Amino acid sequence: MEYISIKNVKIKKTAALAPMASVADRAFRQIAKEFGAAYCVGEMASCKGLVYSDRKTAELLTVTEIERPMAVQLFGSEPEFFAPAVKIAEGFKPDIIDINCGCPVPKVAGNGSGSALMKNPKLFAEIVTAAVKATDIPVTVKIRKGWDENSVNAVEIAKIAEECGASAVAVHGRTKNQMYNGTADWEIIGEVKNAVRIPVIGNGDVDTAEKCAEMYKYTGCDLVMVGRGACGKPWLFKEIESFLYGDKEKYEPTLPEKMEIMRRHIRLLTKYKGEVIGMKEARMQTGWYIKGMTGAAKYRAQCGTLSTLDDLEELIENVLKGNE
Repeated sequence: MEYISIKNVKIKKTAALAPMASVADRAFRQIAKEFGAAYCVGEMASCKGLVYSDRKTAELLTVTEIERPMAVQLFGSEPEFFAPAVKIAEGFKPDIIDINCGCPVPKVAGNGSGSALMKNPKLFAEIVTAAVKATDIPVTVKIRKGWDENSVNAVEIAKIAEECGASAVAVHGRTKNQMYNGTADWEIIGEVKNAVRIPVIGNGDVDTAEKCAEMYKYTGCDLVMVGRGACGKPWLFKEIESFLYGDKEKYEPTLPEKMEIMRRHIRLLTKYKGEVIGMKEARMQTGWYIKGMTGAAKYRAQCGTLSTLDDLEELIENVLKGNE
């Protein structure tokens, strides 16, 4: 098994779980870690929200032992809020603090945060510098290819991050304007890797073990990060580890095993968020688990009405019966 180091944090060179707001929450992260995710990053928390003692924002920073090594992720556009927010984040004892400079959604980028920071290298530098100076914990940044195809500046931004003391940079190979559409550009990940000395994490379009191996080879990145490819398929991390370091035989759980994984995932979701909120969120998560199976359209409709854990059991029973 190979490892990489982000400052003093040792991480298996398999695959990490990408931060995904409202998706890669504590329940999802724990299931992913059970299947061998090498590293995970929490949902993004607002620096301003933390400083103004928003309890809901603080909850996003909770780190449990099973999730380690883990980063908490901060976002914002005002440098003066980053140092105090980092100090608050330190209290949750994360292994790494990550700065979100890649989120493309309008409510984040539209306020000058997330991927909008790539349009303002000077402000980006001020933010990274403020965060790095505030802590001894490694600070990393997650960026995109650029704002749009006319402003591809991932290499420039990654160099600034390194100069300002960041310990690693993660690169999603799409522009902000692409959102999650089209194809991720792995070429830009390789260009960033060749331009900096700190570890580079590659992200975009990895949904199989073969693609993970291909990204490592094509880009030379130090670590691969998986996002949507793991949705409804958390065993992908075990698949990747087996493919990279095992017997190359594809790990594929049986349908009953998949349903048991889904059951554990949703039960964790309701444990942390309560049955009402947890089951609302389970509608999306279960939809991913049943994707592609016989009768998926029918089961998806059932996923959309889930309200209780009993409903979940009924869904599982129907899926197993319909796929005998």
